Amino acid sequence: MRKAKANDTPQTTAQSMGSLIKSCRDIMRKDKGISTDIDRLPMLTWIMFLKFLDDMEQVRETEAKLEGKRFRPAIETPYRWRDWADKPDGITGDALISFINNEEATLPDGKKGQGLFAYLRSLQGKNGGDRRDVIRSVFQGTINRMINGYLLRDVINKVNGIHFTSTEEIYTLGHFYESMLKEMRDAAGENGEFYTPRPVVQFIATAINPKLGETIFDPACGTGGFLAAAYEHLKKQCKNTEDQHRLQRETLSGIEAKPLPYLLCQMNLLLHGLEYPNIDPLNALRFPLREIGEKDRVDVIMTNPPFGGQEEKGIQGNFPEDKQTSETALLFLQLIMRKLRKLSKAGFPPARAAVVVPNGTLFGDGVCARIKEELLKDFNLHTIVRLPNGVFAPYTGIPTNILFFDRSGPTKEIWYYEQPLPEGRKNYTKTQPIQFEEFSPCLAWWKKRGENEQAWKVFAADIESANFNLDRKNPRAKEDITHLPPEQLVESILQKEKRIAEIMANIKGMLTKESK
Repeated sequence: MRKAKANDTPQTTAQSMGSLIKSCRDIMRKDKGISTDIDRLPMLTWIMFLKFLDDMEQVRETEAKLEGKRFRPAIETPYRWRDWADKPDGITGDALISFINNEEATLPDGKKGQGLFAYLRSLQGKNGGDRRDVIRSVFQGTINRMINGYLLRDVINKVNGIHFTSTEEIYTLGHFYESMLKEMRDAAGENGEFYTPRPVVQFIATAINPKLGETIFDPACGTGGFLAAAYEHLKKQCKNTEDQHRLQRETLSGIEAKPLPYLLCQMNLLLHGLEYPNIDPLNALRFPLREIGEKDRVDVIMTNPPFGGQEEKGIQGNFPEDKQTSETALLFLQLIMRKLRKLSKAGFPPARAAVVVPNGTLFGDGVCARIKEELLKDFNLHTIVRLPNGVFAPYTGIPTNILFFDRSGPTKEIWYYEQPLPEGRKNYTKTQPIQFEEFSPCLAWWKKRGENEQAWKVFAADIESANFNLDRKNPRAKEDITHLPPEQLVESILQKEKRIAEIMANIKGMLTKESK
């Protein structure tokens, strides 16, 4: 984040900001248009988003004047925050709701014109990559759910107390924002959306070690955790304005099709300091795989794609005929493989990826085995980190793994590392989640590999002879005679039933073709 010019506005302390955000949420609870935090958080986010933009625009305008340059704002009057939201006794009630929601409305200056959201959705950047394009894409899927304009005015007045012109305040808000994201994740998990714990994100970013000058991509970026971690990692490597421009404009990109995570991702990345987030709001699987060429490829992919989902036939048709499946995780794995750059850049390591997958991907046969065959023959699957039970608790009990592979050649051997639970623990929980420090032994081993109680290796030839079954147990592990928790047992049964149904459907399809 560019350092803002100091001003006389009193800074918001961590304590007062926490109180302010709590007050906003308490006000929203009185509005009949909002029922849960799934609704409250995006409301707070788009309001803070517009305040943030206006504060940043004012800083840039001041800087441009000092440098004698012309400044063109992303949002014109009377749609800037300072025009309609800044005054505590400004537009309110039904007039405020109308101004925000309607295609045509009475504006704060009394004239008739486009409503706020209609205006924001009509913004057009110059030659692409412009902040106006970011704003337009954010508000394409954003809805004002509050129906009481007086309560909405109260919330706006509260948010007006946050001043994004202070680096310290942005840092403070960033912490609160992350705590709100965690609460949103807790609520979203009940609706089948699982988000990657920050310690897992930090571990992957540290192990992958992206370099400035490489392109980093997340095809299922959710709220932007991997991209934010990559940005923080690369920011330390910037030495001049050219490096900063490369990081801001040419390095990070992602895709997120769901409107709520998309909005949260934009705000999350902006708060971290990425001024022009390059996030695609459509389905990452919409591109035919054969049409993805070298110009579309990237150097680094870090991602936790959705698993357990079902993709429609139209999407499945974008993949090779012998590797079509409705299983979302397997389609994403193929996309990731296709998106990795074939020829590494001079002075940089081979293109590489880290992908979180469920256990079913390791032992799956049929289409899954054919995808893994391609993975081992065309890529170097050098490491599989087996995550312990409950990393994604309480949302799912499905055991998960991280696949690390690169473009350095075919796989010869695979190192496995079984990440242990802390001593005395049988699982992680919502109140006792995994911590980044627990990955320290793995990161130390990463640089100097050898077999030990947690690590072992398997030759690719042995995997191939076992129909590409990657589900290998730790040969040194003590036999665990404890039973799986009930929720994990149910998940395991459901996964097997789903696989059986998929095999039966394939057999039926083959029989139908033969009968014709």
